[in-house]
Amino acid sequence: MSQDTNPSDPERRTDHEPTTTSKIARQAALTIVLLGLFAVQPVAAQSNAVCSADNLPSMIEGFFQLTTALGIVGLAIVWQADSLIEMFTLNPEQKKGLKRHKRSAMKSAVVLVVLGPLYTVAGSMMGLPLAQCVDLVPW
Repeated sequence: MSQDTNPSDPERRTDHEPTTTSKIARQAALTIVLLGLFAVQPVAAQSNAVCSADNLPSMIEGFFQLTTALGIVGLAIVWQADSLIEMFTLNPEQKKGLKRHKRSAMKSAVVLVVLGPLYTVAGSMMGLPLAQCVDLVPW
């Protein structure tokens, strides 16, 4: 029997040969990088529309503060509900699942609280125009 050496066959393809999907992904990444380098320059040269609007920076700050507060309240509700359900659960697998859910909720809340100040600090250091006029620190 003769061996078929079709490189697109996943069983016969070696690891160093790229697949069609990876070629498309590389082309898409290259396109995004090129557009980011050349197409963003004229937009960056314009004045910042968000900062020049009358109430838009304060609306963005208020929206971020509201969503952060709702996220923290949501964490408290989820944490208390999971703790209550955990008290009445006898199955160890369900208890482990509830503990994982509580950890996941805590991670989400930490990301939510840290994301705004991180953008504010990093954005001002990088000279991002939105970070110059919008303060996303929720407190």
